[in-house]
Amino acid sequence: MVRRIPSWVQGWLWTSPWWAGFLLFLLVPMGWSLYISFCDYPMLQPPVWIGFENYERMFREPAFYTVLRNTMLYAAIAIPAGTVTAVGLAVLLNQKVRGQAIFRTCIFLPTVVPLVATAVVWYMMLNPEIGLVNRSLRSVGIAGPLWWDRACWTMAALVLVSVWSIGSAVVIYLAGLQEIPQSLYEAAWIDGASRWRQFLHVTLPGLSPVILFNVIIGIIGTWQIFALPYVILRMGTGPDQIAYFYTTYLFESAFRDLKMGYASALAWVQLLIILVLTGLVFWVGKKRVYYRGG
Repeated sequence: MVRRIPSWVQGWLWTSPWWAGFLLFLLVPMGWSLYISFCDYPMLQPPVWIGFENYERMFREPAFYTVLRNTMLYAAIAIPAGTVTAVGLAVLLNQKVRGQAIFRTCIFLPTVVPLVATAVVWYMMLNPEIGLVNRSLRSVGIAGPLWWDRACWTMAALVLVSVWSIGSAVVIYLAGLQEIPQSLYEAAWIDGASRWRQFLHVTLPGLSPVILFNVIIGIIGTWQIFALPYVILRMGTGPDQIAYFYTTYLFESAFRDLKMGYASALAWVQLLIILVLTGLVFWVGKKRVYYRGG
């Protein structure tokens, strides 16, 4: 008689591929990264334990404060700009108009374009002399800015590219809009609320959990931005290193300077920053986010 395998053993067996992947590709690498963050590890030699020297050195490096300031500035501009634009587009695309599917496809299409291709195309479009944007401005008598030669315009260009790729957020907001009960709009209309007041008192509260989700995703994404500035400005060679971001500095430390221990310390500080910012957003969201039925 064949003995029956207990249900809990069957459960572990069925989920074992996930657990194996989690251990081999996430937990073990994270543990190794944490260990070598306390080591001097030039990759070509065994790691040597040096304690907190990598973390102490980090706060002595002027480059660390440069990338910290640039990344914080980029996040502070890109996240609100992307949120406002995505919510606005989602509200417009939620209207029942002819060609609705085509408009939705056009908004989502930029998200499937590879980042390298996006960077190259926008670099050419924002070229001060021959770029499509400045040529279009000159055609109406406006002198276009020097996008890649001035710090403020370089940051504006990077934010513009990030806003251009908000298709995924728009799709999520569309799904959130369709979950708001129509009866709430009807009640607001009966009470004499204008469309603007309906947006403020019905749409935004109904979308607040989705906004919270997308803001957290935005924090993670902006603090890990790498491909666009790396390709466009060749690792922060712009004015005053305005496009020299945290992940670029981490990449340089690891694979150019071969200081993997220092790079790992940078990675763990980056994780801590993201966790703190995420926790702050959740704390603010306790009073600002409305959960239906909660």
